[in-house]
Amino acid sequence: MKARALCILLAAASFFLPSSTSTDRIDRAASISGNQTLVSPGGVFELGFFSPGGGADGTRKYLGIWYAKVPGPTVVWVANRQSPLVNSPGVLRISADGRLVILDGRNATVWSSATAPATATITSRASARLLDDGNFVLRSDGGGGGVAWQSFDYPTDTLLPGMKLGVDNRAGITRNITSWTSPTDPAPGAYTFKLVTGGLPQFFLFRGPATRIYTSGPWNGAMLTGVPHLRSQGFSFVVESGPDETYYSYYIRNASVLSRFVVDGAAGQLQRFVWSNGAWSNFWYYPSDPCDGYAKCGPFGYCNSAQSSLCSCLPGFVPRSPDQWNLRDASGGCVRTTNLSCGGGGDGFWVVNRMKLPEATNATVYAGMTLEQCREVCLGNCSCRAYAAADVAGGGSRGCVIWGVDLLDMRQYSTPVQDVYIRLAQSDIDALKAAEANRRRSGKTTVIAIVCAISGVLLMAAICCCFWRTKVRRRLQSKMASSAPSGGGNCKVRKPRLDVDWKCSEKDVDDLPLIDLDAILAATDNFAEENKLGEGGFGPVYLGKFEDGQKVAVKRMSQRSVQGVQEFTNEVKLISKLQHRNLVRLLGFCIDDDERLLIYEYMDNQSLDTFIFDEGKRKLIGWQKRFEIILGIARGLLYLHEDSRFRIIHRDMKASNVLLDRDMIPKISDFGIARMFGGDQTTAYTLKVIGTYLGVIVLEIVTGKKNRGFYDPELDLTLLGYAYMLWKGGRSAELVDEVMDGGFNHSEVLRCIQVALLCVDVQPRNRPTMSSVVMMLASENATVPEPNEPGVNIGKNTSDTDSSYGLTTRSVTTTETCTR
Repeated sequence: MKARALCILLAAASFFLPSSTSTDRIDRAASISGNQTLVSPGGVFELGFFSPGGGADGTRKYLGIWYAKVPGPTVVWVANRQSPLVNSPGVLRISADGRLVILDGRNATVWSSATAPATATITSRASARLLDDGNFVLRSDGGGGGVAWQSFDYPTDTLLPGMKLGVDNRAGITRNITSWTSPTDPAPGAYTFKLVTGGLPQFFLFRGPATRIYTSGPWNGAMLTGVPHLRSQGFSFVVESGPDETYYSYYIRNASVLSRFVVDGAAGQLQRFVWSNGAWSNFWYYPSDPCDGYAKCGPFGYCNSAQSSLCSCLPGFVPRSPDQWNLRDASGGCVRTTNLSCGGGGDGFWVVNRMKLPEATNATVYAGMTLEQCREVCLGNCSCRAYAAADVAGGGSRGCVIWGVDLLDMRQYSTPVQDVYIRLAQSDIDALKAAEANRRRSGKTTVIAIVCAISGVLLMAAICCCFWRTKVRRRLQSKMASSAPSGGGNCKVRKPRLDVDWKCSEKDVDDLPLIDLDAILAATDNFAEENKLGEGGFGPVYLGKFEDGQKVAVKRMSQRSVQGVQEFTNEVKLISKLQHRNLVRLLGFCIDDDERLLIYEYMDNQSLDTFIFDEGKRKLIGWQKRFEIILGIARGLLYLHEDSRFRIIHRDMKASNVLLDRDMIPKISDFGIARMFGGDQTTAYTLKVIGTYLGVIVLEIVTGKKNRGFYDPELDLTLLGYAYMLWKGGRSAELVDEVMDGGFNHSEVLRCIQVALLCVDVQPRNRPTMSSVVMMLASENATVPEPNEPGVNIGKNTSDTDSSYGLTTRSVTTTETCTR
């Protein structure tokens, strides 16, 4: 009876708080329960009770903090993650002894904050306040007095800007982040990211209590050597290391940006998210490639993701097990070719750079030693394997670190990181020096021979070039002029000039710049292989960078290209007339002898297929972003079909021809085989549809699966046939990519699938126009007809030729535009 009476009193007390309060704090006389929340002063964060996964069962409730203006909610902290309220209301209040407590319906304590430190004397004015940085702070006197407790000291799975990850020896606090068990269960999961003390500061991602799967690399005073590019990503960070406290923390240079650093249990990764354009964008994640795996190449081995073999041995070492090494199993690592003399004076050091420092948790740091002193100490210690500077901040060298254990978890980068001095037998050092000298001599001889040969060839080529240059250029220019459409403006070919302004402004659309070949060669470093972005039917595509820093993509027609001069001139004429947010912009072109090049704006995130068909990357695109991409593609096609100067059917629509810019905005590319129709034409026919239909791309985006590669042997169905079967059975939600784990808008998904099936109807007359498609996708109130059987060969025999995505090739008209 007493417990029931207390519950009634608590309910009565909380009745005076509104269902969604605007206050940011509670004091000893107040509490929150039910749907009541605290909101930080600037409206950034909100604190209250919630049910994970949107409260599907409603039986488990937790006290948490989430972003106030981000739908979801996106929870960043949970108080009682191991002790949910089950079938019971909860109340948060400040107890008599100055702790935050959660009470259940029987007045039992479900969770409580740690006892305040002795320095924080609790008074009757104690209060807890939610701040705009996401920190929930309990102060002993309610004002500017000492902090009795704060949520930032007890993170869950998320690190917010300003939070610390590490150890506070004075307060006896260890701050780790641990994944949720599942998206609907915030209990501690399998993955934990934490500091491992000893030697140099270093942070590890663990699976379970002891399995290391990734490490940041040791801190060398300037960087975490496993993430040497971290400073260039719009964030600033600090690593502090001392006897009282060692921690990592980060800050955002643009204070208006929302960002969170999360341990994702489903992916087994560390992920940094940024809120952009109404969705969370994955800024980066680790591990991100095989070389990020902990100790991938074993003792004295190192990993390089630019090499096909990945693992190599340090100089002076060979594989421990050549047979396993040849089978791509390098876990056994490497062994010395010659044993150390240990005190006999026969050892020395070989310097390696561009390396992630070996794991240094068991290394010994000497703060006051110079590198020369460190060298002597290492030579005098039989167990010493290597040494390096302990602190290289500001380009200096302070203190040193000595490894008396096997060197593990090294990785080679393309840029310098820090010198590491590897101890070797002097005979091995002499052999390495001799080999290096031979390489230099051989290189010089080779260079001389190549220079002589090239000089002769260039001389002959120059003579031939002078003879043929004018003739070839006139022929190409004549083809361009003769194929210009009547009344549609000219795609003028101007003489190349060295001072050409390569930028294409609004007024240049119909008079596209002809860019000098020399400028393109300089921008692409003579079409260097490392600048190659990919290759298609036209030829290779290269990254270029002009003198003013602007990046571009350069399409170079290959000699073996299936596309010819006609396709080249066609693409120039078409794209020069197109201006739309969802179309790739052509900046210029080049005709120089046999060279034909198109210069486009550079797309930072490459093509759509590299995201939605990649096991790792497709996890980074949530439903909201996928829906925006679908809408963007549809709007781009609508412009081509109905709103541009000429009616255009792309005829090669597929995921690889949709590019993504820095903000993941989709842009349609590759117009080499598009058909152009007059602005007054309402019907025209095309027999060559070699790509896919919009409906197929939509289904691929929804499912994360290729139509051409999907086949259900039990049901004898392709992706389109399978999608139609599920639609007819009312089970379309089963199509959704499993990596989204239920995190999608159900009605939007169903609408997209329904529209996609309409666009691949077996009867062309039933397929909607692009204006109808955009309206149906964008409007929740639009009427969407029931789809019929898709126009696809529903079986095993899909063609890889003209109808490469399994669609029946047929005559189509511009009024049935969602199909092209």
